[in-house]
Amino acid sequence: MLAVAEHLDTVNLPADHAIIEGILDRSEKSFTGAVPEHEREFVFVLEDLAKKRIIGTSMIYAQHGTKRAPHIFFRVENDERYSVTLDKYFVHRTLRIGYNYNGPTEIGGLILLPEYRRNTDALGKALSYVRFLFMGMNRPIFRDRVLSELLPPLEPDGTSKLWEALGRRFTGLTYQEADRLSKDNKEFIHALFPDDPIHTELLPDDVRQLIGKVGPETKAVETMLRRIGFDYADQIDPFDGGPHFTARTDDITIVSEARELSVGPGPTEGDKWAIIGIDLPGVRPGFRAIGTRVTSLAPGVVGLAEEARRRLGVESGQRVWLSYG
Repeated sequence: MLAVAEHLDTVNLPADHAIIEGILDRSEKSFTGAVPEHEREFVFVLEDLAKKRIIGTSMIYAQHGTKRAPHIFFRVENDERYSVTLDKYFVHRTLRIGYNYNGPTEIGGLILLPEYRRNTDALGKALSYVRFLFMGMNRPIFRDRVLSELLPPLEPDGTSKLWEALGRRFTGLTYQEADRLSKDNKEFIHALFPDDPIHTELLPDDVRQLIGKVGPETKAVETMLRRIGFDYADQIDPFDGGPHFTARTDDITIVSEARELSVGPGPTEGDKWAIIGIDLPGVRPGFRAIGTRVTSLAPGVVGLAEEARRRLGVESGQRVWLSYG
């Protein structure tokens, strides 16, 4: 996990041994139901079975935004102005700090090692979609809306132009310091950021153009999210300006189309790709999933190749959950 985290070193998955241990401990307790539902944080890992190596991660936060730790964002709004004297009309874009104390479910921590990207096995899609399949399998745990905070364009050293022009002036912290601190303590944002709207005309042109933009390495994620029901929420991260995408949970296609089917033997290569998951009580890990091609054998029966059944640890006749991508 630490080796994967070192590729991005994000606030959700920092390259810190002690923090990674804490994340894994919370995830194990979440899967076993040992923590309250709104505090559950689920980590999924993609494994190269031949090399016995973790090659990617993705995460779900059952609720992002509570009274103890609110979800904080900038609303991107328009301030309309008109002068009768001058007969001039302007629409000014503003940023207004917002707080959500009863927040949505959040997805994050999506990382796939570079050497495994752009492959023929749809590894990135499986790593992302497994979260929505899991939501469909355990719908009552999750909120009615899902949030995804996408990375914006950042500087080569990982800093944010928006933070340097705005947040650093209000807090005196570097981007990395503020990002890490906000994970566990958001009081300083409420105390130091202005409540009044900030007119973006006062920011440098190159900074203003980054507001709400998706970084080049995150474009594929944006395309995927839009395809399954997400849209830009006119909100951005107060640290780096990355856009927030949201969707109604029950409108996300992978969630709404998730269903339980029986396993039957299938051909080596099925005719349709799907993400498939199963709960295995008493087995560790208790949840497993794969992305693979499947065949519809009969109503309520899905055909899986022998290799897929082996990787899932299932036999013909067992029940699995499936959603098509």
